[in-house]
Parts: sequence; structure tokens; C-alpha cells
Amino acid sequence: MRIMNLECKRILKAKSTWILLALSLLLSVLLAWLPMAYCYSSYTDEEGNEITLIGRASVFYEKQRQAQAAGAVTPERVRAAVEAYQECLGRYGVTESYDLPQGVYEREILPFAPLLHGVKEAFADPDTGMAPGIMEISPEWIDNYYTVCEDRLDALMKMEQPDDPSVQNRAAGMYERVKKPFMVYPGFTTNVMDYQNILGFLVLLFCVVTAAPVFSADYQSGADDILRCAKHGRARLGAVRAAAVLGISAFTCLICFTVYIFTVDSLFGWDCTRTDLQMMYSIVTLTDMSVGQLQWFFAFAGLLSVLAAVSLTLFLSSVLRNTMASLAAAAAFCMMPVIVSMAVPGTASTWICSLLPASGVSIQASILYAITDFQFLNLAGMPVWTPYAMVGANILEIPLFLFLAVRSYSRHTVR
Repeated sequence: MRIMNLECKRILKAKSTWILLALSLLLSVLLAWLPMAYCYSSYTDEEGNEITLIGRASVFYEKQRQAQAAGAVTPERVRAAVEAYQECLGRYGVTESYDLPQGVYEREILPFAPLLHGVKEAFADPDTGMAPGIMEISPEWIDNYYTVCEDRLDALMKMEQPDDPSVQNRAAGMYERVKKPFMVYPGFTTNVMDYQNILGFLVLLFCVVTAAPVFSADYQSGADDILRCAKHGRARLGAVRAAAVLGISAFTCLICFTVYIFTVDSLFGWDCTRTDLQMMYSIVTLTDMSVGQLQWFFAFAGLLSVLAAVSLTLFLSSVLRNTMASLAAAAAFCMMPVIVSMAVPGTASTWICSLLPASGVSIQASILYAITDFQFLNLAGMPVWTPYAMVGANILEIPLFLFLAVRSYSRHTVR
């Protein structure tokens, strides 16, 4: 325990560590504020003046206007919203809401707009995937709304995985377990989760920068030649150093994600967290989660991803003899999911991104986007949803890379 305390003090003593920790905390608050800062609303008052609202005023204006839409998304309420939409557009002789006269949408459609989310997607053509306009949907069809949603998922999975019935059945089984009717509480946008993903990626980079010199710096300076001559200067010292870095990284992650979630939920309103993912993303999203549950699940998965990436960085630091080399190699592995998702096609990209340690909080291929997608891996004939694969891979990678790091450090020899 004494050695652990000394190692933690040694890491925290560096000015760069404190700068990165302070920057992480500052970014947690800043990124929680940005989704609200970009909110924008406008309406025409009774005197004909156009009023523009930005930020918190815009959010609470729309929440107040859409208060009647909050609650269970029953087929009856969706049908009433579709009928009101069609009646409004028919009265003005247009087929799309953006053709309405100024102020009509905000006055007549905005109050029930959340209930229309996913209606066009649910009735998309099963062969082409093309969604019809709401004016083309008969209100009578809405009576079997959730059956239509299940049919839409079946058609989508046949398009996504035409040659794998086991994946189709797995997706259908997951969607059957999703509680219905869905719940919606207006206020949040998808930007809230996107910025949490950005925060996770930045924290990942900061933790990797902190971990990169843990072993290689002493190799480079020659201090390791003295340390490994001490009584506990090999395997035990390596294990304690790795544990100290992981502890600091875990603490940083937990603090940053907690600050972000509490700040953003306080700004937008805690009631928004009860909205089901199906009412924020695709209507056929496979998981039974609310937005609030997704925030904490992403925090957990992000923590695992950061710890896995830090463990890999420690292994690289124990192998490479130069601090810049270990930092460059670790940074390359952090960016690799982004490169792979853009450069490698098809199933190979899904497999690689699911296994890379940094994928959980990657900008392009994070677990957030995997949760709202419909990708599966075929593992020995068993379909595995990619978010589960990512979490499982991280859980295995943390002890694996830590073992390799300690083993490599204890066997290090001076050349």
C-alpha cells in the first residue's frame, strides 16, 4: 500500500497530469452546456412579430409547447397526431410541413410533433426502405402501430442480414422484449449523447497521455536501472504502477461522466431522461433503454474502454524504450477505430472496431452508435450484438494487457 501511495503521488506530482485533470473537468461542464447553447426556436407573437429564442429559453419554450405530448406513445395518440397533421396541411393545401405559412407549424403542429417521430419510418416500403410522407399514411393503419413497427424491423433485418436468419430472429427477439408503448418527454436532442461521446474520447486521450511515460520514461532516463535492483523493483513495482495509473484513469472517467450527466440533465430537465431511445433514434432500436439509462450505460462502457486503452498503453510503454514512441503508438491505437470505420469495408470493419480497446468512445464507431445500429457479429454460429461484443472485449483486454505489461516490464533488460 505504501508503494501504491508513492506511485500515485509520483504520477500526480507531474504538472501535466494536473493540467489534464483540470482540463477534463472543465470540458465536462463545457460539453454539457454546448447542446443547450445550440438550441434555437422562433415563433410569431400575437402582434405579428417574430420572436427568436436561443439556448435555455428555447428549450423551455418548446418543452412548454409540447407538454401535452409527454407520456405514453399509444396508437390512439399517434393516430390523433397524424390526423391533426393531415388536417392542418390539407387546410393550407400543402403536402409538407415546411411549405406551411410562417408561424403555422409552431402554433399548430409543434405541440404534438414528438408523437410523429418514427411514423414515416414505421411505414417505410419493406423492399426499398423508402419512407412515405405522413400525408400518404392512412390514419386507420396506426391502430396496429406497434405491430407495424415489428414488421418494419423484420423487413430492415432482411435487408441488413439477408443471408443470416439467426441474426434476424435474434433482433426480433430483442425487440419483442422492449416495453411498449414507448414513452416520450420532450426536451432532449441526440446532441446530448453525441457530446457525451466526444467527452469520452477526450478523456481517453488524456488518460493515454498520462499512462504513456509510466515505464518508458524511466527506461529513457536510466532511472529504471536503479529501481529494478531494489527488493520489489520488478513484477511488484510494475503491477503497482499499472494499478496506480488505472486507478487515476478510472477516477477521472467517473468524475467527468458524472459531472457531465448531472449538468446536462439539470439544464434540460430530469424528466427528459425518461424518454425511450425509440423516440429519439430509430423507432425500431433494439434495446429497452431510456435516455437516462443510456447515459449511465455509456459511462460504464466508456470507463471500460478507457481502462482497456490505458492497459494497452501501459503494455506499449513497457516494451518501447522512448516516451515519444510509446505516446505515438498509443495515440495511433486510439485513432485506429476512426480510420478502420472509414477505410475498411463491411463485416471486417465491424469486427475490428468491436475488438479495438478504444472503440467504445471512438468518434466514428463508438458503443453509442453501435447501440442505435443493427450490426451483429457471427461468433461460432451465434449472433452477438456489437455493443455486447465491445463490452466483452474490453473486459477481457484489461487483464490481458495488464498481464503483458507487467510481464514485459519485469523481463526488461538494459541494452
